[in-house]
Amino acid sequence: MPDKDNKLIADILEVFRSNPDRRYKSEQIEDVLRMHGASAFKRVVQALAVLEGESKITLTNKDEFKMASPETVVEGTFKGNDKGFGFVRYDEVDPDAFIARTNTMFAVNGDTVKVKITKPSNPWIDKGPEGEIVEIEERSLTKAVGEFHAYSDAQVEKTGHYGYVQSHEKKIASYMIFISDKGLHPQIGDMVQVSIDEYPDAKHPQSMEGTALEIIGNKNDPGVDIMSIVVDNDINPEFPNEVLKEAEKVPDHVLDSDRVGRKDLTDNMVITIDGDDSKDFDDAVGLDMLPNGNFHLEVDIADVTHYVKEGSPLDEEAYARGTSTYLVDRVIPMLPFRLSNGICSLNPGEDRLALTCEMEINHHGDVVKHEIYPSVIRSKYRMTYNNVNEILKGDEELTEEYAPVVPMLKQMAELHEILFNKRHERGAIDFEETEAQIIVDENGKPIDIKLRERGTSEKMIESFMLAANETVAEHYNVKHVPFLYRVHEKPDEEKVKNFFEFAAAMGVQVKGNLKEITPKMFQNVLASVVGTPEEQVVTIMLLRSLQQARYSDEPLGHFGLAAKYYTHFTSPIRRYPDLTVHRMIHSYAENGFTDEEQTKWGNKLQEIAEHTSGRERISINAERAVDDLKKTEYMADQVGNTFDAVVSSVTSFGMFIQLDNTVEGLIHISNMKDDFYEYDEKSMSMHGRGTGKTFKVGEPIKVKLIRADVEHRQIDFERVLTPEEQEQADKREAEFKKKRSMQHGRGRGGHGRHNDNKGRGDKNSHKRRGKYERR
Repeated sequence: MPDKDNKLIADILEVFRSNPDRRYKSEQIEDVLRMHGASAFKRVVQALAVLEGESKITLTNKDEFKMASPETVVEGTFKGNDKGFGFVRYDEVDPDAFIARTNTMFAVNGDTVKVKITKPSNPWIDKGPEGEIVEIEERSLTKAVGEFHAYSDAQVEKTGHYGYVQSHEKKIASYMIFISDKGLHPQIGDMVQVSIDEYPDAKHPQSMEGTALEIIGNKNDPGVDIMSIVVDNDINPEFPNEVLKEAEKVPDHVLDSDRVGRKDLTDNMVITIDGDDSKDFDDAVGLDMLPNGNFHLEVDIADVTHYVKEGSPLDEEAYARGTSTYLVDRVIPMLPFRLSNGICSLNPGEDRLALTCEMEINHHGDVVKHEIYPSVIRSKYRMTYNNVNEILKGDEELTEEYAPVVPMLKQMAELHEILFNKRHERGAIDFEETEAQIIVDENGKPIDIKLRERGTSEKMIESFMLAANETVAEHYNVKHVPFLYRVHEKPDEEKVKNFFEFAAAMGVQVKGNLKEITPKMFQNVLASVVGTPEEQVVTIMLLRSLQQARYSDEPLGHFGLAAKYYTHFTSPIRRYPDLTVHRMIHSYAENGFTDEEQTKWGNKLQEIAEHTSGRERISINAERAVDDLKKTEYMADQVGNTFDAVVSSVTSFGMFIQLDNTVEGLIHISNMKDDFYEYDEKSMSMHGRGTGKTFKVGEPIKVKLIRADVEHRQIDFERVLTPEEQEQADKREAEFKKKRSMQHGRGRGGHGRHNDNKGRGDKNSHKRRGKYERR
């Protein structure tokens, strides 16, 4: 269909969207669009037929057209903007519904709401639906953390409020949460957790009421900034007393009674390989060669379930947490340190209980035999990733120090290569993101950001853990019994289409059928940009197009790994799903695959999967928030400095850029002062109207840091102009001022008011374009 016909269809649909209750005859549509004549009539009728065929409009019995059922009520999650408007996500595929400020019913970010769709989407111009909230079904915000602002005695007496708390989180920072005189009495500047007792309404649209529950500490005290994020994300930094008391009762060594029914593997050469600062070791590995030439891989995982009994206070607290949370300078563990760093950690030279997955692997990377069973092991060496990497590179001193395990380490590297190649051949998407480690001093102040690329040892352990996870998942799947899986579903078709269009715009050729998406297609795109300036940006955009991995009681496969079966078995110290998988392995081994046993697990797994998936997201959000906080704090001392960067994302309100040290910030459109810039959604680029300058994702750019707001974790940059660009920008600014001056002069004589308003409109048009911004 020609572009002009597509535009006509879009224009006609906009007429109906703007007047959803009105009926139109085809002649009236012509009048509205100011189109007349026989050819115009024919085009309008054809366009109306297309919209009717798509069920966008309906024909009444009076030969009139009207919008097709615009008042659909849907349920979704409200995502509020700090300017008052918001969006509601109600479908995985359909675009979010825009909610104007006057139609939010004072919903708060995250609330579950019912929305009446008043204007459906216009797919011809990529315009999403609009709606109004008719009911707030469930409040997401029941507690909040913020900074306390005190009232004077007179204000307390007049209002009944002791003061108010204001969150540092951008989405709710505009609300004042008044706290009563009855609760705790914080001091000015304290970070406080409050319960939300009353929500915004027509009388108090920008305030809530609550009770002070906990005083975390003064905002300027070391560590309070991180703990405020932890508490705000509903992560408990302390263990309840009953949990700690139960942990104290757990023996600190393996008892003789613990060894009953377990294979004794204490003589086997197994080692742990972890980071330099790791203190909990939940996996040990060993490798030898079989007489037939195959590899014999032993993966031993700490048997945490032996000490954390189902339904016990320890178990209930571990379930509530769902996972350990790893922050810049601390870990908030799923289990008390007595267990995680003690009896459940595979410390060298100590007997420990384990669940072992033994695999015979041929030189094609196929697991030809396997066995899963409880064991007692004794790690022989506590190795670090750095040392193993140096040994594999030939470091003589370390090779001599660890001589007994060097041959095994070399065989491990060989097996890793085989396993990696097998995953690659089947299409697993290989991400090689640079890890950023934020270094802080004793007061928690960031002093450096170090970049670290994974070496062979890290990849090697990953390969062995992946092999064990796949083997365990397949073992129980073929038994056709209830089991807990780690799943990663196929990405949404629209997101895939957008990603491949983006890749094509970057000059990457995409092979394959978009209707039959495979991991291999993504892998090929990544492979084609390895080592190029575009690699990091393409990786970011690819990640955005993929679904989020989660836990499920259904074997839906793992798209990213190109694996048919996958579970999490290898980290029971820090992930509750792994603990559950261990518990099921023991339970099935002891009780068999009876109907009763299957029913027991079948009734539990969906709830466990949903809860632990949710807790994982909460933990990730807290980790990212702390990273953003410390990165912003690190950059705060460098305001005014210039940096080399790359454009990581382009939006209607500006460009996000990323520095070499992984710090990300925004160049807001209002800070792009060298030209009037317009956003092109299709190519995800920004175009200068006067200069023709174009910015797109992946573009190298030199920037100057102009603001680092630590409280709100926001970093702002502006582009550094070349001398020639600065000269041109100065000329345009001078011409603009001269033009405005002339317009003001004419305005005194009764002329030019219209022109003066137009000038202000042009200057602020970026604010209009930013109306629907989402950051």
